[in-house]
Amino acid sequence: MVLRRATATDLPAIVALVRRVVPLMNEAGNFQWSVDYPNESVFQNDINQQQLWVAELEGQVAGVAALTRDQDEEYSQADWDVTEPALVTHRLAVDPSTQGRGVAAALLQQAEVLAAEQGLKVLRVDTNSENVATQRLFPKLGYRFAGEITLAFRPGLRFFCYEKQLVG
Repeated sequence: MVLRRATATDLPAIVALVRRVVPLMNEAGNFQWSVDYPNESVFQNDINQQQLWVAELEGQVAGVAALTRDQDEEYSQADWDVTEPALVTHRLAVDPSTQGRGVAAALLQQAEVLAAEQGLKVLRVDTNSENVATQRLFPKLGYRFAGEITLAFRPGLRFFCYEKQLVG
């Protein structure tokens, strides 16, 4: 598996990946994403800010994640110190054909590497309350449950927050 920053040439593959993921999420009752979000312009903005990462398997984009310092205002609702700088994983997605091969874990490990490079001691992530897969994954990787929030830009949905303290 190769992890690298995404480029504009990756956009078609990223958008196609998300278009494969969203219907499966929605079928499972998870409406965190839709046909409107995340979209090409959101990913283009992530690329422009050098914060979008892809995981490749056999030369194909198998997963994507935005690794940022962006903490939504609503993060103050969670059980953590929102004033503490953190590396936050957003827009994490894995191609359905490669799920179960460690792609999400590899992208979250990349978040740890970036956090260490930037001198950050905290990792954060949120997930829809209906996303059972990530709710199993995050604790396995050492994240603690930090409460439930709502997000203004996704009305009617609930999100679970997870945090990991880095040692060293």
